[in-house]
Amino acid sequence: MKNSILTLSIYTCLSAAIFTSCSSTTDKVEQAENKVIDANWELEKANKEHLEEVEKYRKEVENKIEANNKIIADFNARIENEKNDVKADYRKKIAELERKNTDTKKKMDDYKVEGKEKWADFKSKFNSDLEELGKALSNFFS
Repeated sequence: MKNSILTLSIYTCLSAAIFTSCSSTTDKVEQAENKVIDANWELEKANKEHLEEVEKYRKEVENKIEANNKIIADFNARIENEKNDVKADYRKKIAELERKNTDTKKKMDDYKVEGKEKWADFKSKFNSDLEELGKALSNFFS
């Protein structure tokens, strides 16, 4: 009798342990699923923020390029009163500035979003090019 009670107690404890471990496995799976859902949501949020940052920058660049076009148009108007030999030299310089401005716009338009690291590299180089163009425009008549 003691033997059967002892055996029954052992089976009961083992059953409880197995049942509890199954339950905790289910809990672990559920927690893992929740972590995956949270991670996916965070990734989606980060991607959305990145795309918004790229779009905002595109608009800023578009405004700068448009401002550059106005400056170049102003240069064309200002050189009309110059002598022909000076005017020809200015026209070549203006054509070069127009080409650089157009190339800058094309470079921005052609950029494909590929990730934050590539974006940071592109933006750094692009800002440098844009700054160089701005200096060339500022120093045109100097």
